[in-house]
Amino acid sequence: MQQYYSQHPRFYHAVDCIIFGFSGGELSLLLLKRKFNPGKGEWSLMGGFVQEGENMDDAAKRVLTELTGLTNVFMEQVGSFGQVNRDPGERVISTAYYALININEYDRSLVEEHNAYWVKINELPTLLFDHQQMVDRARLVMKVQAAMQPISFNLLPEHFTLTQLQTLYEAINGEPIDKRNFRKRVAEMSYIEKTGLIDKLTSRRGAALYKFNEAKYQESLKFRL
Repeated sequence: MQQYYSQHPRFYHAVDCIIFGFSGGELSLLLLKRKFNPGKGEWSLMGGFVQEGENMDDAAKRVLTELTGLTNVFMEQVGSFGQVNRDPGERVISTAYYALININEYDRSLVEEHNAYWVKINELPTLLFDHQQMVDRARLVMKVQAAMQPISFNLLPEHFTLTQLQTLYEAINGEPIDKRNFRKRVAEMSYIEKTGLIDKLTSRRGAALYKFNEAKYQESLKFRL
């Protein structure tokens, strides 16, 4: 059996993390200004190689934690990218993951140490390798998942206004949403709860604050089966 494996070439396997945040009504990406070659001085996603005894999901979680200090973050696999010449250093196959984090809840010292910056999704610079393809695919995957699952709440603070929620969905979908229809849909979702609190920071009129109830969402799934 060993002879069978030895007859075939070996490749490096990496993971790349597409980290989304939401602030000021816009989606942003956490990007690195690389301090090493290949691509020193260029913009890229945060990535790393899968280590011995480590599966891909664990490798992606490790890379995310190394950059942000966060654990237990929403993360989904986007797909694998394996063009022969995608990395000028070696033959590297990369599996991309996208993550959704609260833009106010990460370790800023780690981000600064890695020379990483938040960049608005509509103002992205030219990215290294095939990272733009990864970002484009991640946005499509996120758009589909956000329409079926409440993943978008990972980008919001614990308490949020309906205007913030609508703006987030508009940013994910890349198009405006009718306010009346949106509010009607939200009213039908028992797991989006009014808290009784008022937003005194971002709303002049003091808009009501809501929260996502995970337990009620799980309960609602039982009635769909």
